[in-house]
This record gives sequence, structure tokens and C-alpha cells, in this order.
Amino acid sequence: MCGIAGSVGDGAGSVVVEAQLDLLDHRGPDSRGIFERGAACIGQTRLAVIDLVTGDPPITDEEGLVAAVLNGEIYNFSRLRRQLERRGHQLKSEGDTEVLAHLAEDVEPGELCRQLEGMFAFAVWDDRRQRLVLGRDRLGKKPLYYWTGPARFVFASEIKALMAHPWVGRQLQPGAIDAYLTFGYVPSPRTFFAGVKSVPAGHVAVLGADHSLRLERYWEPPAAHRMAGGSPSRAATAAHLRQLLAAAVAKRMVADVPMGAFLSGGVDSSCVVALMAELSAAPVATFTIGFEHGQGFDERPYARMVAKRFSTDHHEFVVRPDATELIESLVFYHDQPFGDSSALPTYLLSQLTRQHVTVALCGDGGDEAFAGYERFAAAVALSWLQHLPRPAREMLASAAGALPASALGGRAPAVRRLLCCRDLPVHRALLSWASYLPLSWRDRLLPGASDWGLEAFDELWATTQGADLVTRLQLVTLASYLLDDLLPKVDRTSMAHGLEVRSPLLDTDVVGYALALPASQKLRGMSLKRALKAAMADDLPTEVLRRPKKGFGLPLAHWFRTDLRSYVEGNLGAGARVRAHLRPEALDAMVGEHMAGRDDHGHGLWSLLTLECFLRREGW
Repeated sequence: MCGIAGSVGDGAGSVVVEAQLDLLDHRGPDSRGIFERGAACIGQTRLAVIDLVTGDPPITDEEGLVAAVLNGEIYNFSRLRRQLERRGHQLKSEGDTEVLAHLAEDVEPGELCRQLEGMFAFAVWDDRRQRLVLGRDRLGKKPLYYWTGPARFVFASEIKALMAHPWVGRQLQPGAIDAYLTFGYVPSPRTFFAGVKSVPAGHVAVLGADHSLRLERYWEPPAAHRMAGGSPSRAATAAHLRQLLAAAVAKRMVADVPMGAFLSGGVDSSCVVALMAELSAAPVATFTIGFEHGQGFDERPYARMVAKRFSTDHHEFVVRPDATELIESLVFYHDQPFGDSSALPTYLLSQLTRQHVTVALCGDGGDEAFAGYERFAAAVALSWLQHLPRPAREMLASAAGALPASALGGRAPAVRRLLCCRDLPVHRALLSWASYLPLSWRDRLLPGASDWGLEAFDELWATTQGADLVTRLQLVTLASYLLDDLLPKVDRTSMAHGLEVRSPLLDTDVVGYALALPASQKLRGMSLKRALKAAMADDLPTEVLRRPKKGFGLPLAHWFRTDLRSYVEGNLGAGARVRAHLRPEALDAMVGEHMAGRDDHGHGLWSLLTLECFLRREGW
């Protein structure tokens, strides 16, 4: 993995780009290089994974007029190299970055991206055409930000490197705090910083000689596609899916450095480890994180079960409450507030893993590709519920409110949460269940909430029309929660330690096939990820296949009432910068409710703590 940065315009130069790369050194500590021609300058810090000898930047074509910098991996680069050589190109290195420079000579930017398989964010400067091409992979696994002004353009892998350029200012994006409290992040392509945007996933951006910027979408998920010849049988689906999964894992096991895998003991990471063990001659190195006194958050026993089954070289790490001192580090590496508290254990897991390997495979994307979230099942139930007359819905809500928490197999609280959304549109209910801060509290905290984030989410939902409900839920989650929460979390926390993480379950072939499956093969009732479990049924322990869905989180409710009580009260009390942006009385009420045990605001308080840290850093 690597970090890339650069600028185009009078006054752009290697000194400034060098300063940008200084802030990306954690992403690529092995080498760096800069290419400069006229008013264009692009650079890269490199984490050497493939082609350790000849792959250092800058990488150019034969004549040195087209240069490429890359963050990520192009998995089909060997095939592309052979094709280029047959067309007369002379390649000097043995790695994947060089294919970008030569492809840029032959094909237009959109077609260039379509020919690539992998996770990538790249920049190509073509001195002949006087144009800059930026490309981002189909699902947005790798980050890429830009700023544009009159006859000036700046880009970088991380916002901090963008801000290192003197052209770029530091103003708060209007409505960013409102959107953050709604989602736990600012939805793409906007950021917390006015004028700073991300290149959208599945897009290529072209900056022309006249400094005009054109964005082109080269790929989108197959929203309403259905398999030719009707729905396959479950057995046929399982067999074909296992082949796709094995191929996806095999692509990602190509590296010239040590490799391992994150292992939580859940279905997704266990599938990846099972297939890695099948393809590897040596024991797979696996890495797990857990909690002492974790109150149900500790997944180490399941991970050990899988590690034993596949005879892996297993490593564990334990998170303790004092690890929250890392909040400052998390904000530094994310460049923005980040509402997902699982960033903390992921950061520590990456730190542990990097002590042993340079590349790790993970199970990210399984819930999106295979409908693994319980909230998907709840949305299906809500859709059915909304066909009932309003009096019937009110009667059910009243009855559920009277049930003890232990009723319905312990699912009474979940049923009440479902019925609380009985009159919301399905996609708004989905957002409510996924949010770290309930919308009711968001409205209490904000003096006058801006709803541009919610409006953008409504527009995203509208683009999925034509697909069945389950597929629509998957598509909107791929383009929101996965894109702006899960993928940045893993990228930033792993790259903080110079660790490359690859996601086989987000392979384009796997995702496309999974989305096209009939809804009945994805979920039925509370039976989730049916196709994935069927495909791996002969490989995984029954206990793993049947265990309930478990998120990767922290025991925040307990920590904030005990070990970290003074930390919360000190950082959100008098003198906190966040109080200038929110209603202080509402903030105090939330903290008071949590400390008194009247409600669990652990995730909401985490969101506010990272916001406070960010505002202090920026002086806002």
C-alpha cells in the first residue's frame, strides 16, 4: 500500500509535494519518488509488497512522458503486462504500477479503469496531452481526495496531505456536524472541510489542459440484474460461489512479503481463513483481538476454534479501557471525526498484525454482499408490517412495549426498536438502526439541523429502484455505510502501521454474483447470509455457522460508566469546544442519562468525543 499526492498549476513543485508525502510516510515507509514536468508534480510513498527491487517510484512509460503513482494493488497486472508487451510496449519493472502508465497511452481514462481488477487509487500525468487522470476502484476501498481552484488542482490519499499544500484552506463545511451526527461520518463526496471532496467510488476524474475537471462513472453495481435462465438451485449457487470465493482469495495471496489474516471467529473472516489454508502450503498466520470482562464483546473463543480447525499460526491481543488514549491518534489518521468505535480495536489489531506480516486478508464486505445485517431482516419485516392498517400497527407497538426484555427469546428490545420505526420509510428506518446517535437526540443536540445528508441518502435510495427490497438494502449500504465507514476505518487504521489489508469478499465478481441472487437465497427471516453459509458449510465449524451476528465493537457503556467516566465528563463538560456547536443542556442531559444508567448512550458519546478531539485540533 502507498500514499499518493500532487498538484497541477503555476507554483506547483516538488518542495510542496515532498511536504505532502512527509504526512503520508506511514502509508509507504519503504521508499518515495516524485515526477515533475512543467506545472505538474505528482509523488508517491511506497509500501513494497510486489516487485521489491524495481518497483520504486517514480514509474513512467518508455519515453518518460507519462508517469503513474498508485495506492493499492492491481491483481490482474500480470495479464495486462503481457497484453501491453504484445502491443509493443517495453516495461522496465516487474510490478503493477507501470501498467497504468502504458495503458494511459493506449486507452481513454474510463476504459483504463475498467481494465483494472483490484483496490486502487491512482494518478497519471500525461505530458503529451497535458492532462491529469485520477482513478478510484469500484467500491472505494482506497481513498482519494482533491481540491480545485482557479487554474489550480491538488490531490492526495489523505486530507492531511491535501492540507499541507499552501493553496488549500481549512474552513468547516457547512452542515458537516449535522451530517456527522446523523451518520457517524460525512457522506461522500463531501468532507468536514469546505472545498475538499473525494473522488467517488467507481469514477475517474480527468483534469484537462484548460484546467476543467470531468468526472466519469466507469462502473456501478448491477442493481436490477438477474441471472439468465432463472434462479439457480441452492446447491448450484453454493458450488459456483465457492469457486468465486476461492479465486478471489487466490488473487489476493500474491505478494513478495509475509501475509496473514484477521480472524474474528465470525463467518466472513472464517471463510477467508478456510480458503487461505486450502491454498497455502504453510500455516496461515491469524490475528484476533478481544476484551477482558468484555460482556459479550470477546470473540476470542470462536477465533480459537477456527484457528485450531485450520492449524493456523494464531496470535491474540487484548484491549483495555486505557486504550482510549488513542482517540487523538485515530482522529489524526482519519483527518475527520469518526463515529465508529470499532476503529480503536481495528487500530490495535493492525498494530499487532504488522509486527508479524506486511499484508493481511480480512472478511470485510460479507455483510453487504451476502445480506448479513440483522437490520436487513428488520427492514423486510417493517415492509410487511407497513401493509397492516395503522390501528393494527399501533396495537402491536403497545403490546411490544409491555413485554419484558427476556421475552421472544430475548428479542423484545429489537422488536420494540422495529415498531418504533413503524411509520418511517424503509430506508430511513435502516439508517436509524445503523446510526450511532438516534435522530431524536441529533435534533435535541443541534440548534438547527441541516438535512442535506438525509436528502442525499434519500436520493441514493431512489437510484436503487427496480431491484427487490433486499438488493436495494444491499446497494444503499454498499454506497454509504461500507464506503464511508467500514472501508475508511480499515484503510486508515491499517495504513497507520504500514499494513496492507485486502478484502476477498469485495471482489467484483463475488459482489456481482451475490447481488444477482434471489432474495430467498440471501436471507429468510433471521437466517442471514444463506448463500455464503451454504457455500462454506463443509469447511466451517457448526458453531461458527450458527452463531448470531456479532459486531466488532467496544464495551463502551460499561467503560464510560466506570474506568472512563472522568474522561467523558472532562472532555464533554465545561470548556469543551463541541458545546459551541451543540446545545449544552442537551449534551449534559445525554451524559447524565448514561452515567445514571437510565439509557445506553455509549456509541453517541464516542461520536461526540471524537468530534471534540477534532474541533480542538482544528481550533474550531
